[in-house]
Amino acid sequence: MTPSRRFLATSLAGAIALTLSACDTASEDEAGLAGEPIAAIAAPEGQSWAETINVSDDGGYVMGNPDAPLKLVEYASHTCGACATFSQTGSPALKKDYVSTGVVSVELRNLVRDPIDLTIATLVRCGSPEMMLPLSDQAWGAFNEVMANAQNGLSQVPNLGELPPEQRFVTIGEASGLIDFFAARGLSSDQARTCLADNTTVEAIAAKSQELAVENGVNGTPTFFLNGNRLDANQWNGLEPVLQRAGAR
Repeated sequence: MTPSRRFLATSLAGAIALTLSACDTASEDEAGLAGEPIAAIAAPEGQSWAETINVSDDGGYVMGNPDAPLKLVEYASHTCGACATFSQTGSPALKKDYVSTGVVSVELRNLVRDPIDLTIATLVRCGSPEMMLPLSDQAWGAFNEVMANAQNGLSQVPNLGELPPEQRFVTIGEASGLIDFFAARGLSSDQARTCLADNTTVEAIAAKSQELAVENGVNGTPTFFLNGNRLDANQWNGLEPVLQRAGAR
C-alpha cells in the first residue's frame, strides 16, 4: 500500500482528527549551542535574506542566508494549533530580528498528521517556492476558520476513501473550502486542482514527512532543531533565548 493510501485508510477510518494542540516532544541536550555574538552578514546588493527562499535536499523550504551559521529547522503541521500560535506570535520577530541579519536561516518541514494537513501541505507547495512560506503563514493566521470549514465541509462528504486516488484530495480541497481559501491568496483554483490530482506528488509529500519523522525521532509539532540539536522550546518565548545564547544577538 502506498504511503498516502495507507495514510488515508488510517485517517478516514473514523472521524477526521484535527487536533488543535501540539503533541509532547522529548527533551534533548542543548549543550554546545552557546557561542559568542555573531556579526550580521549582509545580503547581496538588492536582495533581502527574509525574501530568499531555497528548497533543501530534504524537501523543506529554507528562508534566509543559505550559509547562515545558525540553521533552525521547524517541523510543523498545518492542523496543529500550537504551530499556528508560533506562526502568529513568533515568526514575525524571527524573520525581522534574526533571519534578516543573515545569521539565522529557518527551514520549514511538514510533519503530516491527517488528510487536511496533507491537502494544505500540497497546496502551499503548488505555486512558486517563494509562495510556500507566506501561504503557510496565512493558513495558520486563519487557523480557526480553516479548521471549522474543513470539519463542517468534510462531514458532508461520505466515503472519501473509496474515491479514485486522483479525486480524493481534489474532493477534500473543494469540500473543506481550501481551494477557495488559497484562490483568494494567489493560487488559482485550476492550479490547485491540478496539484491535488497529482497523486504521485501528494504521496511523495506524505512519504518524505514519514521518512524524516522516523529518521529524526519527531512525533510532535512544532519541533525545532538548531544546527542539528533538538530543542526543548516549541514557542517563541523559549526559542529566542536559545538563539541568543548561540550567538544571534
